[in-house]
Amino acid sequence: MPRPDPSAKACPVSARGPAAAPATPPASAAGLWTPARAEAHLRSLELFGMRFGLDRMRRLLTVLGSPQRRFRSLQVLGTNGKSSTTKMIAAILERHGLRTGAYTSPHLVSYGERLQVAQRDVSAEAFARAIGRAASATERVNRSLPGDDHVTQFELLTAAALSEMAEQEVQVAVVEAGLGGRYDATSVIESPVTVLTNVALEHTRWLGPTVRDIAGEKLAVVRPGGTLVLAPDLDPQALAVAREVAGERGARIVWASEPPLEAPEVAEGETEEGGGELSNRGARARVPAPAPARTHAHAHARAAFQRKNFALATAAAEAFLREAHIELDPKAVREAELTVEVAGRLHTLADEPLTILDGAHNPHAVAALVESLPAAVGGREVGLVMGVLEDKDAATMLATLLPLCGRAWFTAPDSPRALSPAALQSLARQLGFERAACEPDPGRALGQARAWAAAGDTPANGRAVLATGSVYLVGELLRDDLGWENLQ
Repeated sequence: MPRPDPSAKACPVSARGPAAAPATPPASAAGLWTPARAEAHLRSLELFGMRFGLDRMRRLLTVLGSPQRRFRSLQVLGTNGKSSTTKMIAAILERHGLRTGAYTSPHLVSYGERLQVAQRDVSAEAFARAIGRAASATERVNRSLPGDDHVTQFELLTAAALSEMAEQEVQVAVVEAGLGGRYDATSVIESPVTVLTNVALEHTRWLGPTVRDIAGEKLAVVRPGGTLVLAPDLDPQALAVAREVAGERGARIVWASEPPLEAPEVAEGETEEGGGELSNRGARARVPAPAPARTHAHAHARAAFQRKNFALATAAAEAFLREAHIELDPKAVREAELTVEVAGRLHTLADEPLTILDGAHNPHAVAALVESLPAAVGGREVGLVMGVLEDKDAATMLATLLPLCGRAWFTAPDSPRALSPAALQSLARQLGFERAACEPDPGRALGQARAWAAAGDTPANGRAVLATGSVYLVGELLRDDLGWENLQ
């Protein structure tokens, strides 16, 4: 498949067609950027789609003073597990005394969740100021671009995150790629360590029709002489591409392993050529206590897919630390494993009745969820609340989930791309599943499922509720649970 043209015009996310470039508040009238203003500004950019190419991003960072050059970085690529792996790597590095930032996407409740420093979301005020800086820079860049070209929402967010990490003097940033890799906005960073979680069919319109095509787009960012960290169960097509790319670029391949890796015998606090000194001297005095969860505790950190993600994160952190001449500390790795927060994956919203949220939104992620679900629900009969976007393989997702479920409520995430509940019910009936209802409102659907679970007359283990199918769905249910509108 031909690679995307980096000068290509917008690919609208919704079916509303192309739109004019967004109006960014002029710097002279920007005033104080409050958290509410930053969120509103970012939401105003949601309908303007995405555009391939790195030229806009490079211009934007130049206006901001090239913040990405003020810290080192790792880049995390893949189809699923990127956010978890990113946060896990950051937690391990933080526990080795390095001031670490993590940039992930998408968010569940607030855009500010995408940026953490020292395992904490940056303050809402600091995030708003970063958005304001990036918005001002965007205005300048947009004026320099030809035709109707303009900085996208994701580019603005990424630039703001890199800028704020530099402002907060992080030593290393762990950055999750968005779509693909080759032309993704995050690929303006030059990371010596690249991490690939997995590759499955996704966004085939832009990345290509096969796993091999998609892997090629993601792995295009591997740096000459760099390190590529891979999971042991990588798809064979993706593995073939990884080996080809590594061979062409002289990159070293590092494999993840299930148990913690052995600490290498290297000196502490030495200087790596080509950058500033990274030292872990005094590390234990500078490591903060883990941030408290903002919602009900998300349990089940030992889910099978999270164990795999943590093994991959450990291998990536070890590879980075080795190059920085810092010894991997198994105790620090264990501390990171116990404290890292990854909301939205097997996330326990309530215990009575047991209610679990999971952002699995494609067949690969649903298969990983199903592998861990029996241990999470402990033999309870499961009521499914499901909402899916129309570009996802809902039929395969349902075929994997429904055999574990006693009832289902089909709903629709708050997105113009949401698949209708009736379409999901029709797919379920084709699979022979009739015990389903349609409720377009996710909050009401969850309420009905929880009422069913609470009234259950099943013996022994009772009933549980699982809401899944879309990150948008999980975010909406968390907002309802937090009374988000009342917090603005």
